Amino acid sequence: MNRREWIRTWAAAGAAPLAAASPRNAVKPEIFRIRLRHTWTTTMSSSEYRDVLYLSFTSGGITGRGEGAPIVRYKESAATARAAVESVRPLLASADPFQFTRVMEEVSRKVEGEWAAKSAIDIALMDWVGQKLGIPLYRYFGLDAKDAPVTTFSIGIDDPATTKQKVLEAEPYPVLKIKVGLDKDEATMEAVRSVTRKPLRLDANEGFKSKEEAVRKINWLESLGAKFIEQPLPAHMLEEARWVRSRVHIPVLADEACLRAEDIPKIADAYDGVVIKLDKTGGMMGAYRMIQVAKAHGLKTMLGCMVSSSVTITAAAHLSPLADWADLDGNLLIANDPYRGVTVEKGKLILPNRPGLGLVKA
Repeated sequence: MNRREWIRTWAAAGAAPLAAASPRNAVKPEIFRIRLRHTWTTTMSSSEYRDVLYLSFTSGGITGRGEGAPIVRYKESAATARAAVESVRPLLASADPFQFTRVMEEVSRKVEGEWAAKSAIDIALMDWVGQKLGIPLYRYFGLDAKDAPVTTFSIGIDDPATTKQKVLEAEPYPVLKIKVGLDKDEATMEAVRSVTRKPLRLDANEGFKSKEEAVRKINWLESLGAKFIEQPLPAHMLEEARWVRSRVHIPVLADEACLRAEDIPKIADAYDGVVIKLDKTGGMMGAYRMIQVAKAHGLKTMLGCMVSSSVTITAAAHLSPLADWADLDGNLLIANDPYRGVTVEKGKLILPNRPGLGLVKA
C-alpha cells in the first residue's frame, strides 16, 4: 500500500462513525407557526406571527428537541432551514449523537449559511446528550442555576397608547427593553416614561443612519434612564461605531455587527459588548464559544434571542449563568408556545432541573 492509498484508507476509517451503513436515528424537521401576543415591530419589519423550524432527533429511545428561528436579514426562512436539515438527513440518521462536535463540523461543511437550521440540529443533539447523561444542560457546562440573570421584557415599536399598555402588562418584569430607531422615538420614550421609572435597555436595530444622529440620540436616551444600547448604527459602519463609542457614556453592544465568535476580533474596539443569539451562532456550542472569545477580548456579553418558543429560549437560558445580561423573552411574546422549560420569577430566569433542556409539553 502506497502513501496515497494509506491516506484514503485512514480517512475513510475516520469518517465511519458518521456514516454507518444503515440509519439508526429518526430525524423529523417540521415548520411551526408561532403567533405573537402583539404585533411585533422593529426598524426592520412588522409581523403578527413567525415561522420556526422544529427538529426532533430520536436515538436509543431518547428524543432530543431543537428549534431554529430563521432570520430574514440573512436570507433564511423556515422553508430553507427545513431543506438544509433534509440535505444532511443521512448524516444525522447514522450519527453517534455523543460525537456532536464532529457531527456539527460535518453539518457545517455540507451546509452553507442556514444558521437557524444548524441551531435546531445543535440544540436537539445537546438535549439528547443531557437526557442520556441524566443531567440538566447547565450542569453539563459546569454552571450553577442560581447564577442565571434577570431577563428583560421587550417592548416593540408601536403607537403611544399601545406602548403604554404593553409597558403596563410587563409590570412583573423589573427591566424593560425598548425598541427604538425610528422617527417616533420621542413619542415612544414619552409613553414609556409616563407609566414606569424602571431601568431601560435600548435596541436600535441599526436604525440610526449617521454617527452624529447616534451620539445625539444615545445621550438623550441616557438622560431618560437607558443603561445600554444595542446596535445603533448599520453593521458595516465600524469606523463610525468607534467614533460613537468615544462620545457616549453608556455601553454600546454589537448585535447585527457580530454574528459568531470569529467576528469578535474585528469589532472588539468599536463596541463594549456583544449580543449572542443561538440562531446566529448555530446553536449552544457556537454560543458557548462566542461567550468565551468575547470575555477574552474584555467585552460584556448578553444572551439574546429571536421571537422563539421555549425550546430555543430554554437552550439559551442554560448558558445564561455565563453571561452578564440576558434578553431571553421570546417565548413570553407568543400565544401558542407548545413547550414549557425555563420560567421567570420577578424577572429572574429559573432553569429547569430536568435532564437535557428539561422541556415538557405545555
